[in-house]
Amino acid sequence: MKRTSFANWPCTVARTVDLLGDWWTPLILREAFYGAKRFDDFESTLGLSRNILTQRLNRLVETGLLTKVPYQERPVRHEYRLTDQGRDFFPVLAAMMAWGDRYLAPESGEPVVLHHNACDHDTHAEVVCAHCREPLRHEDISARLGPGFPTRLRDAALATGRFGDEV
Repeated sequence: MKRTSFANWPCTVARTVDLLGDWWTPLILREAFYGAKRFDDFESTLGLSRNILTQRLNRLVETGLLTKVPYQERPVRHEYRLTDQGRDFFPVLAAMMAWGDRYLAPESGEPVVLHHNACDHDTHAEVVCAHCREPLRHEDISARLGPGFPTRLRDAALATGRFGDEV
């Protein structure tokens, strides 16, 4: 079955899912955050087929989340390193981890614990308002159409009643 592309949808959630929404891509990024750099590191840790891993790594390089850097000339071999864009995805994975730890962890506890080296404490992700630093909760949020929402779709979107005033 061919996947529907969300790359041009007027929604950054849809565009992110289009880029990272398969089973393996977030796990590859997770391994990169944990320090994997070489193809064999990803392959042995994840246990996925070489062709799928190659496809996903190439896509992450093409889209700018990883960069491919040679570390050996004969034969040519590369490391995959997180870019600034890739490193900026860490809070998303940390939020997924916090949710999973809350609802899916075994009775014995979290499989992996994040440790904040700066303050030397174990931690978890919390999503907070960038302005007041209060936790973001669904019931406290409303959505408004932003300046990037396509003009041709504005009237129909506003008519649904799901969006407040425009920005």
